[in-house]
Amino acid sequence: MSSPATAPPAPNNLKRIVAASLIGTTIEWYDFFLYGSAAALVFNELFFPDSDPLVGTLLSFLTYAVGFAARPVGALVFGHYGDRLGRKKLLVLSLLMMGGATFAIGLLPTHATVGTAAPVLLTVLRLVQGFALGGEWGGAVLLVSEHGDARRRGFWASWPQTGAPAGQLLATGVLSLLTAVLSDAAFNSWGWRIPFLLSGVLVMVGLWIRLSVDESPVFKQALAQAESRKAKAEPLPLVAVMRHHWRDVLIAMGARMAENISYYVITAFILVYATTTADVSKQTALNAVLIASAVHFAVIPAWGALSDRIGRRPVYLLGAAGVGLWMFPFFMLIDSGHFGSLLLAVTVGLVLHGAMYAPQAAFFSEMFATRMRYSGASIGAQFASVAAGAPAPLIATALLSEYDSSTPISLYVIAAAVLTLFAVGVARETRHRDLAEVDSVAGDADEDGPVSDSRAQRARTV
Repeated sequence: MSSPATAPPAPNNLKRIVAASLIGTTIEWYDFFLYGSAAALVFNELFFPDSDPLVGTLLSFLTYAVGFAARPVGALVFGHYGDRLGRKKLLVLSLLMMGGATFAIGLLPTHATVGTAAPVLLTVLRLVQGFALGGEWGGAVLLVSEHGDARRRGFWASWPQTGAPAGQLLATGVLSLLTAVLSDAAFNSWGWRIPFLLSGVLVMVGLWIRLSVDESPVFKQALAQAESRKAKAEPLPLVAVMRHHWRDVLIAMGARMAENISYYVITAFILVYATTTADVSKQTALNAVLIASAVHFAVIPAWGALSDRIGRRPVYLLGAAGVGLWMFPFFMLIDSGHFGSLLLAVTVGLVLHGAMYAPQAAFFSEMFATRMRYSGASIGAQFASVAAGAPAPLIATALLSEYDSSTPISLYVIAAAVLTLFAVGVARETRHRDLAEVDSVAGDADEDGPVSDSRAQRARTV
C-alpha cells in the first residue's frame, strides 16, 4: 500500500507536472545544445579566427567544456537550496538564468568587432549556462518522481529526460533550417544569432507553465517533519549526502560516464568528424542528427516503461553494453559518406543511449532521501559531467587531430562503457522503492547514529 507521501496524484495533475518539467528541460537543453552545435559549426570562425580550422574548433569546444565545469557548482548551490526551500522555486530561477545567458549570446559582438573581449564574454555566458543547467536537471526529474507512484515512476520520470533530445531536436532543427535558407556568408554574419534570440520567447512560455505547478507532496511532508524537529539542528544537505549516501553518489557518477560521453560524441563531435573526415556537408550532418533526435525522443519513455517492468539496472546495463559495442560500426558507417549510413549510425547510437538515459531519472531519485535528494542526485550527475560530457568533444577532436583515425575515439567510448557497466553492476535495484521508506532510514540515522545494515537493506529492497 502506498504511503500518504507516495500516493498517486490525480492523473490530470500528474500530466500537468510532467508537462511543466518537460517544457522547462526542453528549453534549457535547447539553450545548452544550441551552443554545442554553434561551437562545431561557426564559433571557431567568429570568435577564434586567428587559429587554423581544427585548432579553432578545439578552442571553440574548450569554451563549450567550460559550461560543464560550472555544472557541479550549480548542483551544489541549487541542490542545497532545493532541499531546503523546495524544487519549484529553484527550477524557476534556473530557467531564467539559462534563458538570459542564451539570449545574451545572441547579442554578443564577435572577434572582428571587439577582439579578444569576444571569446571572454562568450566564456562568461557559457559559465552561467552551465551553472543553471547544473541545478535544472535534478529539480526537474525530482518534481515528477516525487509526485508519481512507485509502480510507474520509471515511465513518468523519463519524460523530463526527453527534454534533452527535444532540445537537441529544436536546436538542430532551427540551425538546419537557417543553413538551408541562408548562404554561408549570411549565416556567419547574422543568421547564427536568430536561434539564440529565440530563447527569450521560449523562456517566457516555459516560465508561465512552470509557475502553475505545485511543490511535491513528498517534499512537503519531509519539510514538515524537519520543522517538527527544530530542536535538533538539521545537517546541511551536502554533509548528509556524504554521510549517508556517498556510495550512491559514486555509483551515479560511474553510471553517467558512458551515457554522457557517448551522447556528446554522437551528437556534437559528429558534426566535426562528418564534415572534416567523411566530407559530408553541414546540412547533411545536421539532418541526420535531427531525425535521430526525433527517434531518441520517442524511445526514451518506452525504455522508462520497460525499467518499471524488469528493473532500472537491466535496462541501464543493456544501454551501456550496446553503446560500447556500437562504436566501431558507428564510425565505419559515417566513413562511407552516405546519408543513409550516417543516419543509421546516429539513430542506433541514440536508441542505445536512451536505454541508459531513460531509467536514470527514477534510478537516481530512488537512491536518496527527500531532504538530501536534490543535492545527492545533482552532485552524482553533474560532478560526473566534468569528467565525461565536458571534455568528450574536446578529447575526440584531439584524438582525431593526433591519430587521424576514429579507432582511438571508439576505444575512448568503450572504456567509458566498461566503467559504467561496473558501476551499475554493483548497484542495488531500486525499482518500486518507496521514497518515504528511504526517508525513514535516513531519519533514523540522523537521530541514532549510522544506519544499521538491516535498516539499510529495508530501504533498498524492491
